[in-house]
Amino acid sequence: MTLCDPVSLEIIRGAARAAQAEMEALLERTAMSAFIREKKDFYTALFDASGAMAVGSDLPIFGDIVGPVTARYPLEGMQAGDLYWYNDCYGSRGAVSHSNDQVFLAPIFLGTVRVGFVMGWAHFSDIGGLRPGSLSPDATDHFQEGIIIPPVRLVRGGETNEDLLRAFWRNSRFPVQSQGDTSALMAAVRLGEKRVEEIAARFGADVLADAFAQLLSRTETLIRAKLRAAFPIGTTRFADTIDADGHGNGPFTLRLALTRTPEDRFILDATETDDQAIGPVNLLMHPDVPGMALGLYFLQGEAGQVLNAGGPRAIDEVRLREGSLLWPRSPAPLGLRGITMMRLLAVLHGLVAVARHGEAPAAHSAYVIMALRGEHEGKRFLMTDGVAVGYGARPFADGVDAVYFVAQENYPVEFMELAYPVRLLAYGIHRDSGGAGQHRGGCGVVREYEVMADTAQVAIRIDSVVNPPWGVAGGMCGGSGRAVVNPGRADERVLPPLSDGTVLKRGDVLRLETGGGGGWGPPFDRPEELVRADILGGFITAEAAARDYGVVLDDPAATARLRADRAPTKLFHRRGYVDEVA
Repeated sequence: MTLCDPVSLEIIRGAARAAQAEMEALLERTAMSAFIREKKDFYTALFDASGAMAVGSDLPIFGDIVGPVTARYPLEGMQAGDLYWYNDCYGSRGAVSHSNDQVFLAPIFLGTVRVGFVMGWAHFSDIGGLRPGSLSPDATDHFQEGIIIPPVRLVRGGETNEDLLRAFWRNSRFPVQSQGDTSALMAAVRLGEKRVEEIAARFGADVLADAFAQLLSRTETLIRAKLRAAFPIGTTRFADTIDADGHGNGPFTLRLALTRTPEDRFILDATETDDQAIGPVNLLMHPDVPGMALGLYFLQGEAGQVLNAGGPRAIDEVRLREGSLLWPRSPAPLGLRGITMMRLLAVLHGLVAVARHGEAPAAHSAYVIMALRGEHEGKRFLMTDGVAVGYGARPFADGVDAVYFVAQENYPVEFMELAYPVRLLAYGIHRDSGGAGQHRGGCGVVREYEVMADTAQVAIRIDSVVNPPWGVAGGMCGGSGRAVVNPGRADERVLPPLSDGTVLKRGDVLRLETGGGGGWGPPFDRPEELVRADILGGFITAEAAARDYGVVLDDPAATARLRADRAPTKLFHRRGYVDEVA
């Protein structure tokens, strides 16, 4: 029997999203670390009474958040006011996928009835480990990536386990910052707890439970329908490759197969993915992640829908192989799993592109990470800057330029120069980095930092250099990124794309050029006026316009001659790819 009518369902859905947004706003305003406050590397979500995520938004990289807690603390023993905490990747089966991400979780009660859970999740900048920032490409062991917190009950009966927090903060090189972020995350969870209690009090526990059940069912039904429309009966395959692991190994290929049975069961098989890496590019992929990621893709443009556990429920089975890049054995390092995560999302888009004969986005670059560490004026500093890249073109539009990841952001120039001993000399579009196509791939960015400290060390994380993002339906590959010290000087040098410990001195300049997304459709099908606009707007050079698009600015005759010579169209355009599985 339906207890929640359609009008109440929409009110509850809106109230839940408002509660989630309010939690995130509080966390953003009160956190101390720049990675949370400025970059917005955090997330909140609401769960039903059993622990299924009922209301989330646009971050598909984690799995069953509540399960690791209930495996240690049974539901029936939980009380109002409890607060649980963990960052244990292997212990949570990849619910969190690197140790910097802290999960705080609280059960919510209406009287004595448990009505749900609320979660706050945020990236803490330093939790110990091999290097400041806890994310070094040098890591070969998960224990080198910082302190590991198994699921623990942090608060019980109004009493906080301060000893546990002190032990955690003691493992950080920046303990005051870590304390501030902990307080901000706890406050955000308590705010969410209060807001959900208010919703439950207004509508009643039974109506709220039915509303959450309807939201989950609605998402699952829609995504199953989208999967049926996209994938034929049979098996669709796609593969993509990351360049290296920072320890001389690679490339590593991710191979996925999605099978639709005659009974409309959907099975995702990742068992043919390459073996795990020595370096920290392994991704402990929770089985819920593919469904979350495909849900994020298929829910685009669906007003009124929410991303929730209905996405994973639409995939009937996920097959993983222990010891592979997507299901490594402990203690394989995980700190730079973002490289593999971004390739995984591209492979999932590739499956859709194969099934729909190119009607899907081209591949995107993996966001770039730079960590600058040292001492300045007697104080230790750590500037971890995540830098935007270009996303793949779509069948109906160009790719998006200069995207970090989902709703996260680059550091503002003014903040960076006030907070760290750097001066930003340049910040703009990386010309010609977007793959050529009827719809152009999104462009990456250029950032140049002048070091103002006497000495510092830098770590770099760049991928898709050897294997750049592929284009679709005749579109070309996106451009690759690089890191250059002192560009244009006699001592110019290009840094390895996965490296750590490079010493920089006062006056040195670090230039980051990030990659772009693949193009969609034949480049010569792009209207000449759009190519001209791209030249004038600084997205492509005149040389690239002539070479890739057959357009010569202000010379119609030359343009006509060049455009008469068309290249044959392929479904996928790849360069440097080592395993043609598609």
